[in-house]
Amino acid sequence: MSQEENVRYSDEELKEFEELINEKLDKARNELKYIKETLTKTSEYTMGDSGSPVKMLEDGADTAEKESLTQLAARQQKFINQLENALVRIKNGTYGICVDTGKRISKERLKAVPHTMHSIEAKLAKNQ
Repeated sequence: MSQEENVRYSDEELKEFEELINEKLDKARNELKYIKETLTKTSEYTMGDSGSPVKMLEDGADTAEKESLTQLAARQQKFINQLENALVRIKNGTYGICVDTGKRISKERLKAVPHTMHSIEAKLAKNQ
């Protein structure tokens, strides 16, 4: 094991990751806002101005679409939380260190999955 594997990323490198994460956060928040607006519009469509249902029975497709959008919103919120947690790890100096092996996570992996807490070795070992 080389000494580099146990060394945390430099402040300059952490700043690069922070910028990447902030870009992804902005995009994810905008997507979540869009999903929520779409859900609201879908709900308004099925409810009349008086608050009573426009249709007596909701179309099955409408229900499926709402469920799909709700699941998508939940996944997006989870992703946002993971990105925010990654920013906390940058601030406290633990970002980029695998929680399982204690080794530094490769830059390539962090660029692809900036919120990860696991090296590719640890991830593959878990999936076996």
